[in-house]
Amino acid sequence: MSYHELLNIIINNGKRFAKITFLSIIIIYLFLTFFYPLTYNSTVSILPPEGKKGLGLGNLLAGQEDLSGLLDGASNASSQLYMEILKSRNAALYVVKKHNLKKYFNTSTDFAAAQRLSNRLNLNLTKEGIITISVEVNSSFMPLVFDNLDSLKKFSAALSNSYVEALDLINREKISSKAKRAREYIEKELLNTKGHLDSVETLLSSFQKTNKTVSLPEQIKASIESAAQLKTEIVKAEIDLNTAQNNLKEGNPALQGIRDKLQTLKNEYNKFNMGNEDYLLTFKDVPDIGKQLASLMREVKVQNELYVLLQQQYYKEKIQENRDIPTIEVLDEAIPPLSPSSPRTVFSSILGGLFVLFVLISVQLINEKKSILTRFNYSRNKKVSNV
Repeated sequence: MSYHELLNIIINNGKRFAKITFLSIIIIYLFLTFFYPLTYNSTVSILPPEGKKGLGLGNLLAGQEDLSGLLDGASNASSQLYMEILKSRNAALYVVKKHNLKKYFNTSTDFAAAQRLSNRLNLNLTKEGIITISVEVNSSFMPLVFDNLDSLKKFSAALSNSYVEALDLINREKISSKAKRAREYIEKELLNTKGHLDSVETLLSSFQKTNKTVSLPEQIKASIESAAQLKTEIVKAEIDLNTAQNNLKEGNPALQGIRDKLQTLKNEYNKFNMGNEDYLLTFKDVPDIGKQLASLMREVKVQNELYVLLQQQYYKEKIQENRDIPTIEVLDEAIPPLSPSSPRTVFSSILGGLFVLFVLISVQLINEKKSILTRFNYSRNKKVSNV
């Protein structure tokens, strides 16, 4: 069938097609308006996490840019990590329990409700790192009769905002747990160091009274200062290693780097006892009484340095653990939407009308072809019968 024949069919049946199409649009529009369930979406957007330095071990223990960047990067979540947290069952369970969605979804368990909630969650990550979150809230059939639309709108906004709360809670708990482990480790080391410091101070005082010795030559004092500094660096490296082991997988090059650094520091420290020509005077070269005094004074100096360091670190980690600063920055909070996201009544009605028009034209074309084929067969059979 040619284009002109098709056009003639549409023109000849135009009025009938127009009436049926218009009637279909009206019926679809009325069905979508009064019967079809409405879907509301309220979107909340959050800013990407900033790559900023924290108060924790990364900056204060290592004293070096590479290690601080390593530990700080381990504690700061990326936008993609935020997305995974939002998809997690824990985030869904938080929202389910807060809004009692087990009853809303008519499920027997919170886990089943969380699964259904996750299916309605919409997440999007822009190239700038901004995350948008929305949760679909559906009405029942005949929503104008059986539902309070204002309540549905507010409910959709509340669910989206609750997901941000869940993200913030989970993220802060993750950061707090790392700080808590560090604080507990430092707290234990601090108590041990305090006990050891009290002990060696008592021994030093007793030794000085017994042997009537007060001071040491300047060369030994310089060695003690150097040894104390090295011992402090060793303890710093040990704390770095403990923290890194909690945050990094075994075999990580950074973890091995910390171990190598610790071993190098220990080797340097042992040189004070074993003797090395690089130092002005080693402890093995000091007379017996002076050696004992030097050893005690060195231990007091080392323990004092460690105690000060651990005290500073302990309070900083305690602040980090208990800080109440929101970790999630909201760009636009979710608010009740003005209109439903689905169905798009006018668009869907027109689209449905066009579909009906297409079906009408298709049916008419089929009928025309059948009619032409019937006439052709009738004419041929008539000619055969005449012969």
